[in-house]
Amino acid sequence: MNNAKIERSYMENKSFEFHTVPLIRVEWGGAGRLAELLAEKFAQRNILIVTDPGLVKAGLIEPIVSNLRANGYSVAIFDAVVADPPEDVVLAAVEYGRQVKPGVILGLGGGSSLDVAKLLAVLLASEQKITDIYGIGKVQGTRLPLVQIPTTAGTGSEVTNISIITTGAATKLGVVAPQLYADLVLLDAQLTLGLPRIATAATGIDAMVHAIEAYTSKIKKNPISDTLAREALRIIAANLLTACQDGQNRAAREGLLLGATLAGQAFANSPVAAVHALAYPLGSHYHVAHGLSNALMLGPVLRFNTSAAAHQYAELADVIGVPGYGNTEERADAFIQAIEILMSESGSPRRLRDVGVTEDSLGMLADEAMKQTRLLINNPIALQRNDAMALYREAY
Repeated sequence: MNNAKIERSYMENKSFEFHTVPLIRVEWGGAGRLAELLAEKFAQRNILIVTDPGLVKAGLIEPIVSNLRANGYSVAIFDAVVADPPEDVVLAAVEYGRQVKPGVILGLGGGSSLDVAKLLAVLLASEQKITDIYGIGKVQGTRLPLVQIPTTAGTGSEVTNISIITTGAATKLGVVAPQLYADLVLLDAQLTLGLPRIATAATGIDAMVHAIEAYTSKIKKNPISDTLAREALRIIAANLLTACQDGQNRAAREGLLLGATLAGQAFANSPVAAVHALAYPLGSHYHVAHGLSNALMLGPVLRFNTSAAAHQYAELADVIGVPGYGNTEERADAFIQAIEILMSESGSPRRLRDVGVTEDSLGMLADEAMKQTRLLINNPIALQRNDAMALYREAY
C-alpha cells in the first residue's frame, strides 16, 4: 500500500469529528446470558423487544426471552417489523410501546428491526411526531435506553445513528441524529448461524459496500473511518465465501459480523453515496433486499467512480490481497474485478433482470435515485440523471 499517499490524504483533513456507540460487547453465545449483561448497564427491568415474525417463528427469540424472564425482567415483544419498514410499522410500534411503557428498548434482528428500535426509543421519550424528525439533526431531547443485537452481518445499523423508513408508496426517508446511537451493542455471531446462503452473501456484500463507500466518501472521509473501513473490508473479503459455503463456520460468522460492525462505524461518520442512492429505489419499488440491491449496483458504480477514486481503489486492492502489480489505474481495475468475482462466487444474483426488475422501469428508478441528495453529495463524482440511467442499464 502506498503509505505516503495515504498520509497525504489524511493531512488534507484539517478537522473532523468521529462518533460511535459507547459500548460494544463481542461474545459468542452472549445473547444466552443477556439478563446478566443488561444488569451491568441498566437499572430498568422492563424490556420491549423489537423484532420480526421470522425470528419468532424460527425460535430465536424464545431462549432470550426465557433468560430475561427467569432473571426477573418483564418482557414485551413487538414482532411486526418487515423489510424496508414502512412508516405505519413504526407508528404501530410506538402505539404498542405507549401501552407497555418499557424502560429499555431492545432491537433484535436485521437492519430493519434495529432501525425501528432506534426510532421507537426516540419517539417514546418525545412529543415529536415521526414526520418532525426526518432529515439530519431534527431529533430533540433524549430517548429511552437502547440495546441493539444484530442477527445478520451486513447493515451495521447496530452502530449507526441512521434509520431508513419507507414513506408513502415507495419513497425512503432517513432520520439521522446522535440520539440514534445505542447505549449497548452485543455482537453474538451464534445468532447468525441460521442465515441462508443468499442472505449471507447479500448482507456481507452490503457491508463491503459500506466500507468501500466510506473509504471514498467525498465530504467527511477521515483517518478513523478510513482505518475502520480498510479493516472491515479485509475481514469481510477473507470470510465471505467461507460463510456462504459453510454457514456453520464459527470463525467466518464471527469475522463477517465484526466486519459489518466496523463498516457501520465507518459509514456512520463518512457517509455512503451513489451505490446506496441507486439501491434504495430497487428496495422501494421491487422489494429487493437492501444488501442485494447494493450488490447489484456496486460494480457499475465502482467503474463510474474510477476516474476520481482510482487511487483509493488501488489502496483497497492491497487491503484485500489482490495479487499482482501495476500503476494506479491497473490496480483499481484489479480491485473492481476481484470484488465482482467475489460477488459472483458468493452466489448473489448479478443482474437487475434476475430479481424481477423490468427494463421499462429504469427511467423511473433513475428519477427516484436522483431524489437521494443526502447520499449523492458524498459520491466522488457528481452523478446526473443520465448517469443514473446508464448505471441502471449497465446493471440490467
